[in-house]
Amino acid sequence: MNIGICCYPTYGGSGVVATELGMELASRGHNVHFISYDQPFRLNNYQRNIYFHEVELVDYPVFIHKPYLLALAAKIAQVAQREKLDIIHAHYAIPHSASAYLAREMLDRYDLKTVTTLHGTDITVVGKNPQLKNITEFMINQSDCVTSVSSFLTRHTKQFFNVNKPIKTIYNFINIDRFKRLNAQNTRESLFGTGKKIIIHISNFRPVKRIDDVIKTFDLIQREVDCHLLMVGDGPERNNAYKLAQDLNIISKVHFLGKQTDIVKLLSMSDLFLLTSDTESFGLVALEAMACGVPVIASNAGGIPEVVKHGHTGYLCDIGDVHTMARHGIDILKDDEKLSEMREKSVEHARNNFTADKIIPRYENVYKQLIT
Repeated sequence: MNIGICCYPTYGGSGVVATELGMELASRGHNVHFISYDQPFRLNNYQRNIYFHEVELVDYPVFIHKPYLLALAAKIAQVAQREKLDIIHAHYAIPHSASAYLAREMLDRYDLKTVTTLHGTDITVVGKNPQLKNITEFMINQSDCVTSVSSFLTRHTKQFFNVNKPIKTIYNFINIDRFKRLNAQNTRESLFGTGKKIIIHISNFRPVKRIDDVIKTFDLIQREVDCHLLMVGDGPERNNAYKLAQDLNIISKVHFLGKQTDIVKLLSMSDLFLLTSDTESFGLVALEAMACGVPVIASNAGGIPEVVKHGHTGYLCDIGDVHTMARHGIDILKDDEKLSEMREKSVEHARNNFTADKIIPRYENVYKQLIT
C-alpha cells in the first residue's frame, strides 16, 4: 500500500507513535510518505520505502498567522495525486484530520481514504476548547476510520463528543529490537560513581506532567536512598522545577539533560521511572521504560493503568500523592531482589502485550478494509 502520514515532527507522543508506525510499515514493504513542516525527529536514518514531504508555509502580509492547515491540505492533495496514495493517516485530530479532509474533498475524483488516530490532548485539552469542539467533532465523524491509543481515550471521546461511528482502540507499541536494556554500567559508574541508584523522568515538561511532583517525590526518596535524578526533556515547567530543586537543596543530585534522542541508553542506566501526570492517554514513555527493564511509579490516571501493572511492573498512586510514590520507590530501590524481579516482569509485560508485531497488523487491517 501507499500510505501518507501526517503528524507533528516534535518530541510529543503522537509524533513518536506516528513515526514508529511509519518505519514499521515501511519494513513490511509498504511505501510510507511523511507529510509535515519538518522531518520527524526519530526519522534520523535512511530507510527504504520512506519518503518525507515538507510543507512550505505561505508568508504573506495579509495573514496574521501562517495558514498551516491550508498549506498541509494542499501538500497532502499534491502528494496523494503524484504518489497515488491509498490512505492518509492523520495523527492528532487538529489540524491533521482537518487537512486530510480538505485534501480528500479537493480530490473528488480520487478515492483517498482517511484514518484519524486520537492521541490524547487533541481530545482532552484542544478538542474541549469551546472554539474547537465543533470542528474536532466534525473531523472525527468525517474520517473513514477513527482509532485511539487506549480504552480510556475511546471512552472519553464518546463521553464528550457526539461520535456517530465506532472508534477502534489500538494500543501504542515498541520495537523490541531497539527498546531493550543495554549494558550501560560503565557509563553509569563513570558519571555517578558506584552503588548509586538512578531515577529518571522523561516528558515535555508541561503543567499536566506535574513536574514539581517528580522533584518532591525524588526529594523524599533521596533522604533514604543514595540516588540521582535524570530530568530528560524541556518545556514551560523546567525553570520552576530547577528552582524547586535548588530550594530543596538537592540540585547537585538532579540533572536537567534537556531533549535527548538516545533515550534507550539513558533508560538502561536507570533503576526507576517516575510519571506523576494529571493524566496520560496511554503513557508511551512508561512502556519504553518497562521495555528497557525500568519499573514505573505513576499516577493512577487516564490510560496509565492499561500500561503499568500495579505491583508487578511498578506501582500506581493517587495523583499528587508524592509520599506514597516515594514510599514505593524506596521499597523498590532498597531491595535489590525486588528491583530485579520487577525489571524482569516489566520487560515480560512489554514484550507480551505491546510489541510491533502484535500492533502493526491491526493498522494494516484497518487500511485493507478501507481500500478493498
